[in-house]
Amino acid sequence: MGVPQSASQTVHDLLVIGGGVNGCGIARDAAGRGLSVALCEKDDLAQATSSASTKLFHGGLRYLEFLEVRLVREALIERERLLRAMPHISWPLRFVLPLHPDMRFESATPVSRALSLAMPWMKGRRPDWLIRLGLGLYDTLGGREILPGTRTVDLTQDPAGRPLKPRFRRAFEYSDCWVEDSRLVVLNARDAEARGAEVRTRTRVVSARVVDGRWEAQVEDAEGRRDTIRARLIVNATGPWAGRVLSGALGLESRDRIRLVRGSHIVTRRLFDHDRCYFFQGRDGRIIFAIPYETDFTLIGTTDVEHPDPSVPPVCTPEEQDYLCAFASEYFARPVTRDDIVWTYSGVRPLHDEGTESATAASRDYTLKLDASPGAPVLHVFGGKITTYRRLAESALEKIGPALGHASRPWTAGVPLPGGDFPVDGVGRRVDELRAAHPFLTDRWALRLVRAYGTEAREVLGGAREAADLGRNFGATLTESEVRWLMDREYARTADDVMWRRSKLGLRMDAEGAQALDRWMAEARGGADRPAASAALG
Repeated sequence: MGVPQSASQTVHDLLVIGGGVNGCGIARDAAGRGLSVALCEKDDLAQATSSASTKLFHGGLRYLEFLEVRLVREALIERERLLRAMPHISWPLRFVLPLHPDMRFESATPVSRALSLAMPWMKGRRPDWLIRLGLGLYDTLGGREILPGTRTVDLTQDPAGRPLKPRFRRAFEYSDCWVEDSRLVVLNARDAEARGAEVRTRTRVVSARVVDGRWEAQVEDAEGRRDTIRARLIVNATGPWAGRVLSGALGLESRDRIRLVRGSHIVTRRLFDHDRCYFFQGRDGRIIFAIPYETDFTLIGTTDVEHPDPSVPPVCTPEEQDYLCAFASEYFARPVTRDDIVWTYSGVRPLHDEGTESATAASRDYTLKLDASPGAPVLHVFGGKITTYRRLAESALEKIGPALGHASRPWTAGVPLPGGDFPVDGVGRRVDELRAAHPFLTDRWALRLVRAYGTEAREVLGGAREAADLGRNFGATLTESEVRWLMDREYARTADDVMWRRSKLGLRMDAEGAQALDRWMAEARGGADRPAASAALG
C-alpha cells in the first residue's frame, strides 16, 4: 500500500496524529463526511495501547459501582452496534461470575461508601442480591436486542463449575463481546483510506506551527525523509503521548493532565475446556477475567498499576504475573503458576487525570478539548475505552464541524467495516463456503481466515486450488499470499506487525519461522531498514 506525499500546496481539513483506535475512528468518520483527512502514526497502527487491551466490547460492569451510568449505558448500546458492523472480528461471549461471601467492593467507590453507611455489618462485602441487581441494570440499560440476559448457574452441575474449587457452588452468567482490537484499528484505517483519507504509518510529527491561520506540520518517515502536511485543524489522538505532543510538537500549554495506568495480561496454556469466560472478584475489591484465547490458550487480566512515563515500554512485571496467578488460583482448583504462562503483554491506558486516589478508581470515560487559542484549532483526545471509540469519534466530529464550518450528519452506526458485511450468526456459513471454494483448507484454517478477513477471505486466497498455490508456508498456516495481502492492504511492514497485531500467530510460530518471515518481508518491500522480529513467544 503506497503512502502518497502531500502536494506542497494541499491543505487538508484534518491532520490526525495517532494511529490507535481513536485516531483511526476519527479519521474514518471524518473522511466519510467528506472532509479531507491525513493521519500520521509514528509506529505501526495499534502498536501501543490499542493492541494491548483485554479485547472486550463491554459496558464495564464494575463501573456501575462508580455510578458511571452514562458511560456504561453508552458502552452497552455500542456493544451490539459494533457486533453487527464487524461480526468477523467480534462475537458474543458468556461470562460466569462465581459467588462467595469474601467478595469485596473496591473501597473508593460511591456504592461501597453508601453500603458501609447503610449496612456496616457487611464490612465491604458484596451481597449476592446487589450483584444480581447490578446485572439486571446491566441487561436493560443499553436496550439489549441480540445478546442473552443474565441467568443463575448451579456450579455443582454445570460444566463451568468443574475447573473451579468446590466451595464455589453458585454463579451468575451474563453477556459481553470479544473484539480483535488491533484488527479493529487496521480496518478503521482501511475504511478511512477507502473514503479518501491519507494514512501514513511510521511517520512522526516532528513539529507543527500556525502559519496564516492553518497548521503546517513537519513530519518524518522511518527512512528519515521529511515532508510538510498542511491542515486547517489538528486532532491530537496520541493516547499516552497526548500531553507530550501537546507541549512538545504543538508547543501548547494546558491544565489537563493524563494519568498513565498500566494494564498487564498473562496468556497461559488452556485452563478449561468450555467456551465461556470467568469474571473473578478479589478480596481487594478488584476483578480479573479468564477468557478462552486463540483456541489453545487462556487470557487472564488485567492489572491497574501507575506507569511512570510513556517512553518506558510497558511490560508485565514478575510482581504482576504473580498477582494474576495468585488471583486466578483463588478460584481454579488447579493452581495457576508462572510455568503455565506462554506469553505476556501490557499496555498503558491514558486516563484523564481527575485526581482520584487509586488507578482502579480513575474514570475510563473520554474527554475532548477543542483549543482555538493557537490561531488554528486543535482537538485533544483524553482517555476513552475501546467499546466507545465510535461514539468518541462522533463526539469529536460534533466539535470539529463548527470549527471548520462544515455541517454533516453521523453515519457510522451499523455501517460494516471491511469484511463485515454478513449477519452476526453467519460465520459458520462463511467457513463452509470458503472450504467449498478451497477444499485444501482445514476447518481450523478456514475459521481463522474468516475471523480475520470475513467476506474478504476469498480475496486473500485468490484463485488457489491447492495449498502450494499460496506460496511459502511460514508456519501456523501463514502463507506468502496472506502476507502479501497484509503488506498491500493492511500497512504491515515487519514480522511483528503480522504475528502480533494483524494476527496472534506469534503464539504458534517458532523463532525460525519468524526470522524467515522478516527476511521475506524485507525483500518484498525492497530491503528497507526495519527492526528485527522478536522471538515468537518473547
